[in-house]
Amino acid sequence: MPTGPRPHAPLRAQLRTRGPRRTRAATPLSFSPPARRLRGARAGPGRPLRTRKRARAAAAVVSCTFGLFTKTSYGEVSLMTITVLLALTVRWTVSLSSYSGAGKPPMYGDYEAQRHWQEVTYNLPIRQWYFNTSDNNLLYWGLDYPPLTAYHSFLCAYIAKLINPDWIALHASRGYESQPHKLFMRTTVFVADLLIYIPAVILYCCSLKETSTKKQVSSALCILLYPGLILIDHGHFQYNSVSLGFALWGVLCLSYDWDLLGSVAFCLALNYKQMELYHSLPFFCYLLGKCFKKGLKGKGLALLTKIAGTVVVSFAACWLPFCTDVEQMMQVLRRLFPIDRGLFEDKVANIWCSLSVLIKIKNVVSPQTQLKLSFAVTFLSLLPTCIKLTVQPSLRGFKLALVSCALSFFLFSFQVHEKSILLVSVPVCLILSEIPLMATWFLLVSTFSMLPLLLKDGLMLAYTVTTLAFLLACVASFSIFEKTSAEDLQLKPFSLFLKRYVSWFKSFPRIVRSLFLLSVTLMGVLSLMSATVRPPQRLPDLFPVSVSSISCLHFLFFLVYFNIIILWDSKNSRSQKKVS
Repeated sequence: MPTGPRPHAPLRAQLRTRGPRRTRAATPLSFSPPARRLRGARAGPGRPLRTRKRARAAAAVVSCTFGLFTKTSYGEVSLMTITVLLALTVRWTVSLSSYSGAGKPPMYGDYEAQRHWQEVTYNLPIRQWYFNTSDNNLLYWGLDYPPLTAYHSFLCAYIAKLINPDWIALHASRGYESQPHKLFMRTTVFVADLLIYIPAVILYCCSLKETSTKKQVSSALCILLYPGLILIDHGHFQYNSVSLGFALWGVLCLSYDWDLLGSVAFCLALNYKQMELYHSLPFFCYLLGKCFKKGLKGKGLALLTKIAGTVVVSFAACWLPFCTDVEQMMQVLRRLFPIDRGLFEDKVANIWCSLSVLIKIKNVVSPQTQLKLSFAVTFLSLLPTCIKLTVQPSLRGFKLALVSCALSFFLFSFQVHEKSILLVSVPVCLILSEIPLMATWFLLVSTFSMLPLLLKDGLMLAYTVTTLAFLLACVASFSIFEKTSAEDLQLKPFSLFLKRYVSWFKSFPRIVRSLFLLSVTLMGVLSLMSATVRPPQRLPDLFPVSVSSISCLHFLFFLVYFNIIILWDSKNSRSQKKVS
């Protein structure tokens, strides 16, 4: 008869026969836990499947990001770290150049505007920030951005006061210029870029699915080297990277179903710069479409209620100091949306400025009619994309809608600045790895469209170097000249339809490649002529008008192109099932 313990013997008997228990050696704490440990920690009965998937996805992104920034076994710094350092070096090098309005009294430029806002927010009470008073002349760079911009100016002013009170002295500091102050102002932009925009870009590139580490690094390199944002923020002088960074954080959160965090991030972007309204409809339609898919009588209604509550609380927190008085709120809104400024400013590459070369719209049409006309045209151009995104919500469709809607706003809306093209360019950066040729082409045109402003600021050298560096980076990273087929251009469904009626569409890839080379050559020649050739006295605005008109034609072409992708895209109908 066997002497060993039976299968159901008491536990103590089994332990005696097995011998002493081995203790497991302690392992050092690791940053990224193994997948089985994550599943064990998250796979409890109280955790739904979606929550576990979100946790695994978030851990994967963090692990990927951390791995890209750590050292290799050979002690070499990772490629992502080199990419970030290169991007920071380019930014700081550009910041050594001139800035908007340098040495040009009495109004100077955007550099003085940002300094003046620091002066106003630090020395005056909040209730006077947006009102015209003896201490706050709104005709001299009056504050016309939402509250978060004012709070940011106050924070910078507080630091400036500790370094040199003369920089923000009330009235006495008007037009203040010095090398130490320029260093301080440039540093504020640099730090804001480093803390908000660059981390969002890195995490977004690390979150790209079915993409190798090399492709992630290449995408990050090209996005961070985009010359338009670098030249405007670190050359001309603005803080666009803050609002665009918050918007990018919103996109990143929505890609992981963190809808409430994404809503908060976009509310911060909108409360920093009102031009983020360009992106508001894609955010709204995507989240509304998700609620519809979940059912407005169940989970969808709960999600919609949570999102609405999050938006209300976010806006209330930003506007709280201004909510004590109705007149105070109305004054802020009047400053944010100045209808009296007209349909457009300077030589912006939109449809109204381009048409004014032939028809003086501002002289023919009244301001109120201009406002109604621009609203109607903008709304009609947005409608197909918004309907498609609401009915078939998908992340791919959401990113494309950000591009299309922002471009429609830029081309047709009221009171557009040339720098507003950055609101289109950053969403285009998000699809750079998907449609490299067309995205690179658009980003080059967007930078070229701001050439008159950059020449005025003395940034021609920085414009040339950064543009060429960006073009070379895209060519080396994505081999853009080899990806010109209908499938690479995301036009395969449309091409299958069109080939039945148009025979020449078979040679479309060769046509696109030729058009790209012709466009780049034209932009290069016109840039060179704008910098070196004096225009005739009869046509002093010959080159700025040529730049804006040619850029506008490009943007109209891209608007049609992106709308074709959105409306004919079969991938959206497949991926929207995952959202539901």
